[in-house]
Amino acid sequence: MARRILIVDDEPNIVKGLKYSLEYDGYETDSAEDGEEALIKFNSAPFDLILLDVMLPKMDGIEVCQRIREVSNVPIIMLTAKGEDMDKILGFEYGADDYMTKPFNILEVKARIKSIFRRAGAATQQQQASQVVVVRNMAINLNNRSVSIDNRDINLTAREFDLLQLFVSNRGKVFSREELLETVWKYDYLGDLRTVDVHIRRLREKIENNPAQPEFILTKWGVGYYFTDKD
Repeated sequence: MARRILIVDDEPNIVKGLKYSLEYDGYETDSAEDGEEALIKFNSAPFDLILLDVMLPKMDGIEVCQRIREVSNVPIIMLTAKGEDMDKILGFEYGADDYMTKPFNILEVKARIKSIFRRAGAATQQQQASQVVVVRNMAINLNNRSVSIDNRDINLTAREFDLLQLFVSNRGKVFSREELLETVWKYDYLGDLRTVDVHIRRLREKIENNPAQPEFILTKWGVGYYFTDKD
């Protein structure tokens, strides 16, 4: 079955170009031109990925992203014309998995989409035997990509889970921000290294009892991040 992508942008030429190129590659697409329509479309049919512009009429992309994250972990790639750090960081704070700055190369858009779907496919293939990693009061199910703390489900984005999985699979190993971009994002990433810091901060807010004094994801100052090797 073809993957379904929702394109949310109020610029007809961008929507037309994305739809043509993605459908040529075999994806099914739908589109919305404002934030309210995007939520209606999202709630009326399942999608495998959303391309979401930041600047939208009626309801901006940040709020749309936040609303979607309340109920779903569907991958979201934010599109921004401003190219300002604040837009990018706000997008990640509200749960976006990636961002691209306009004008963008359609080939790079498709490369990032394929990267996200490739990771999802790899996770599906792993569901042959139960793999649950337990660290103190946290359980990470590597098969269904779920996390619970004290038997309470923790809602992570796809990118946040990818980071957590890498850390728990390499406990005690320190990863630089460059290594995390290369390993988790899996392509020539053009954003700045603060992208990693934003994701780490967001992840800590969800899994740490006190994000200011983390017990799971630790910082090796001047080097990078690592997951505790103490049970």
